[in-house]
Amino acid sequence: MNTQSQNDRIIIFDTTLRDGEQSPGATLNVDEKLTIARQLARLGVDVIEAGFPYSSPGDFEAVQKIAQTVGMPDGPVICGLARATRPDIQVAAEALKPAAHSRIHTFIATSDIHLEYKLKKTRQEVLAIAEEMVAYAKSLVSNVEFSPEDAGRSDPEYLYAVLERAISAGATTINIPDTVGYTTPSEFGALIRGIKENVPNIDQAIISVHGHNDLGLAVANFLEAVKNGARQLECTINGIGERAGNAALEELVMALHVRRQYFNPFFGRPVDSEQPLTNIDTRQLYKTSRLVSNLTGMLVQPNKAIVGANAFAHESGIHQDGVLKNKLTYEIMDAQLIGLTDNQIVLGKLSGRNAFRSRLKELGFELTEQDINKAFVRFKELADKKKEITDWDLEAIVNDEIQQAPDLFRLELVQVSCGDHACPTATVTLRTPEGQELTDAATGTGPVDAVYKAINRVVNVPNQLIEFSVQSVTAGIDAIGEVTIRLRYNDRIFSGRAANTDIIVASAQAYVNALNRLYLALRSQELQAQTGKGAVLEPAQEASAAVSDG
Repeated sequence: MNTQSQNDRIIIFDTTLRDGEQSPGATLNVDEKLTIARQLARLGVDVIEAGFPYSSPGDFEAVQKIAQTVGMPDGPVICGLARATRPDIQVAAEALKPAAHSRIHTFIATSDIHLEYKLKKTRQEVLAIAEEMVAYAKSLVSNVEFSPEDAGRSDPEYLYAVLERAISAGATTINIPDTVGYTTPSEFGALIRGIKENVPNIDQAIISVHGHNDLGLAVANFLEAVKNGARQLECTINGIGERAGNAALEELVMALHVRRQYFNPFFGRPVDSEQPLTNIDTRQLYKTSRLVSNLTGMLVQPNKAIVGANAFAHESGIHQDGVLKNKLTYEIMDAQLIGLTDNQIVLGKLSGRNAFRSRLKELGFELTEQDINKAFVRFKELADKKKEITDWDLEAIVNDEIQQAPDLFRLELVQVSCGDHACPTATVTLRTPEGQELTDAATGTGPVDAVYKAINRVVNVPNQLIEFSVQSVTAGIDAIGEVTIRLRYNDRIFSGRAANTDIIVASAQAYVNALNRLYLALRSQELQAQTGKGAVLEPAQEASAAVSDG
């Protein structure tokens, strides 16, 4: 890799499908990962970290399918995570084989606290492992990334030595993680500057950064790292990830775009250069944010920078007056720049299939004929209830109808009776995975509680409801309501989502979707127990399988 040719811009490394999926409740199936990967390619990310192939058969399959379908010659680099062990690296290489451009990302901790309590190894042992495993990865693929986990709390002199050995062994990217989100911008910038000044062969590799948002400083840390020589940023859509999440891709990209004049000199460019600092198509940001939110069930907070519902809203009279006179008075970027268009009316009940198909294509949805037919049925049902159908309504229909959980239990009927002087009662009918229709009824503290109790009586899978939220897709009394829920079973969390003009129906569908994910996981465990084919982890490694580079 010619590192010099990429030092004049920022490489965007998206880890939504790996680190982002480690958010509690954000587990995605293979098809959902593939859907997100395709959108990330449209967004223009340079590298997609598709997963951790060695961690489970499901992750291996997801990485392999993404490598096959998204890893095209003109597409992004497809990356797989691997601990610094031969089995991890070998499995990652196998999963990545179909990709035109592949990368193995291997890591091992370098902080004394990790060495003593987690790895139980000496500095010299870790130094030797890092060098040996990078060289092994290099023998399988040409593009190798190395991460010294917990670099932010590692001894600088030891860190320099590990990085020098890793580069000599063939690492083309050196990633510096702030694993626990502990550093401040000035500290993180100094860490990157120290690496540039003290690692003799650093010019042979690209400096990357990975960081968590525990103190709300991840984006600020990354921007400071850019000023000091970092040229790859590892981030996630909506900032999802472990604990408080990762640095948010959309915030980093727009900060570099809006403040180009400030950052240009750090890339050796004229201050007034209009050349973008990333390859991201910013008009795809909002759509990508919504897709990830819908599929993971993780709602975007209204005041979230760039993609939050209130990011371009003005309620103050003074602000409204200024914006009407000139948007620049209170807006530093145009909403259309991130793909947020006016909520225009596009279709109605008399619109035909071709108009529906054309509009979905304009909105960026690439659906099979079967999926279009399914979504069109929902569109016609909605058109009978709503006079005006908006782009946001269409997006909700597609996400609800096409991008759903496995259809094991299917809701056939839901009926409720409630009132201020009545006992909330619900009757539900579900079709089981065997095709049998079962009906039951229950009472509850409210209509949704009654519906969920009735569904539980039919499905009979223990679970704990830990989150229930409803939000309106558009304004008006006839707006579609989106319901997102989370269930806990043992230590795992399963999410479900549905949209409908009737929020009771949406609530029931969302609950069934989450239960289907739970039911599928239980069936998978039973099948693995029967066949003896569990995850590909060795017993001694299982305890640390969830440990990431960041």
